Amino acid sequence: MAELQTVTKAVIPIQGLGTRFLPLSKAISKEFLPLGEKPMIHYLLEELSQSGIKEVFFVVGAAKHPLVSYLQRARTLEKILEERGQKEELEGLTSLHELLENFSFSFVVESKIMGDGYAILQAKKHVGDEPFLVAYPDDVIEAKTPCSLQLMNVFRTSQRPVQGLVSLPQERLSAYGVIDGNRIANRLWKVTSIVEKPPLGKAPSQLAIVGRRILTPDIFSYLRKTTANGKGEIVLTEALGKMAKDGKPIYGYEIEGRWWECGDKQGWLISNAIFSLRDPKYGKMVREAVKQEKII
Repeated sequence: MAELQTVTKAVIPIQGLGTRFLPLSKAISKEFLPLGEKPMIHYLLEELSQSGIKEVFFVVGAAKHPLVSYLQRARTLEKILEERGQKEELEGLTSLHELLENFSFSFVVESKIMGDGYAILQAKKHVGDEPFLVAYPDDVIEAKTPCSLQLMNVFRTSQRPVQGLVSLPQERLSAYGVIDGNRIANRLWKVTSIVEKPPLGKAPSQLAIVGRRILTPDIFSYLRKTTANGKGEIVLTEALGKMAKDGKPIYGYEIEGRWWECGDKQGWLISNAIFSLRDPKYGKMVREAVKQEKII
């Protein structure tokens, strides 16, 4: 009997141009936009740490230098803060460094911006023949059990790809990949097909794919065979749809928790406002400022 595999590696594709956030994204990478007092990428790293991920591979564009700085220890800055007696700021840096010590990081620089499927192909030599998690920083998921760990728990017994799912109203489904499938347990589905951004009223179900997936190495052969769409992109969801069509077992799990969508300006602005208002340290001050301005 083959030994069951576990997931300890994650691939984070952040190679995109962030065009939905222009002109902001000319100066700052999307994953560093704030949610409250922390950038989006920080929430994902916390989730990965709590889920037992040990190795993280970033697929980046040439202009993603802020990420390298964020992941490196700033000893000179720490010394300055210590000398100035800025204990609170120093504690914030120390907390970040303690989080980052849980991982080893690698970077794949992608010169071509050709979609998330192409980005995953660039990480092949790093993940090898092991299963791996794919996670997107602009999907922030708050849950009692970390979202990535929820999918890992399914993978532990299935040993096959697992996609995070959320049930959405019909009018919102045209912006997402949507599965069709058979329910086999509470929250668990066997995927029979995937439709990427179905026309309004044509979605096969109400189950949309969110930015968490566990993949197995056989995805790479499908990605190599997937042709680019009209935008010149190789789309990961389309490759998974072909796997399902070929009868390859793929599962979907309706995640438990709150999904905060930050992939466009509207979603991010709403999420950032809520995170700021409920912040344990600054929330009261923000709420009072909003009242004074008579905004709501």
